[in-house]
Amino acid sequence: MPRRSVYRTTQEHPTGPPLDPAVVEVLRGELPDVADRAVTAIIEEVPSYKGALTGQMGTTIRNAVQLALGGFLTLASRSARGPMAPALEGAYQLGRGEARSGRSAEALLAAYRIGARVSWRDMSRAAVASGVDAAQLSRFAELVFAYIDELSASSVAGHSDELETSGRLRQRNLERLAHALLTSAAPEIVAAAAERAAWVAPDALTAIVLPESQASQALMALDSATLQPPDDLPGLPAGSAALLVPSTGSATSRRSMLHALRDTDAVIGPAMPWVDVPSSLERAVRCHALGLTGVVDTDAYLAELVLGADAVARAELRARVLAPLGDLRPSSAEKLTETLRSWLLHHGRRDAVAAELFVHPQTVRYRVGQLRELYGDRLDDPAFVRDAVVALA
Repeated sequence: MPRRSVYRTTQEHPTGPPLDPAVVEVLRGELPDVADRAVTAIIEEVPSYKGALTGQMGTTIRNAVQLALGGFLTLASRSARGPMAPALEGAYQLGRGEARSGRSAEALLAAYRIGARVSWRDMSRAAVASGVDAAQLSRFAELVFAYIDELSASSVAGHSDELETSGRLRQRNLERLAHALLTSAAPEIVAAAAERAAWVAPDALTAIVLPESQASQALMALDSATLQPPDDLPGLPAGSAALLVPSTGSATSRRSMLHALRDTDAVIGPAMPWVDVPSSLERAVRCHALGLTGVVDTDAYLAELVLGADAVARAELRARVLAPLGDLRPSSAEKLTETLRSWLLHHGRRDAVAAELFVHPQTVRYRVGQLRELYGDRLDDPAFVRDAVVALA
């Protein structure tokens, strides 16, 4: 395919005397350990790379980090700027490969930032130990970050180019798959969409609703196989985005997801078999309507969701339960209503009711007596108790 020009080999860089060859050799000896620490930090800090850097893939990327750092040391040991084309070409191809793997440009840039931080920390420590003076160390820092800037820019260009071709097509296929899943399309349609997107069905999917502005941040923190439906998804709150996150359905998987989203306002639906994920999104949307802030685990709000499922029916039930209080003054009806609620929830324990309402136990006794006069035997009827608890909860 035609490829855009992503780099020049004559870009301006800090100039000055080269690093002492003896220092360069010391630093070159540190490269394997520096590369290992950089890759370990990337795995720990960028969740999209979790599990991606093990086995042969891990070896390949460690070698690539070593080669990049080795190329940098070669440049740093020269008084004149040498060609960077091989290193930039490698970075460009890395960006294309990351796009094909489904990882975002944000995750790729985060990996570069972390790799640069760890590499500079370790290599500068070794340089100082080798006797590099302050002036040389300052130039060394300029070279490190200018070099990383060029590599990361080339990788982003490769990532973008890949998305504009096969990557963009796959992204559209993934969006169509997410739409098919959430609109309860026929199983054969979902299966065909999954095949076109080269998507391997997980054990479960969890629907998440969050502000559109936080979607990119969340995607960087979550599993790289996360699906993002189109913005025009029916029923999605205005200004919100939906994500479908693969999971095992285990408690450990859910804790990991909650932790990854800790800096967002995400509402997390239940983990469901992937064919039933519309139910997960429906619950997340209903919980979103409760107006909660921060990370919201819908599993912790099941009672509120049940009670709010049919607001009209609940209002009618409340009116029926409180009908015997209809002839009282509003202030008296309010006091007896709160006493009835507390008395039901505390199973008639007078001291507990008194403590909750901040009144004397004798006051509770008097009010319960009034309730018995108004309700009669219904206070002992399990069906009425059930209705009253639901209506007043």
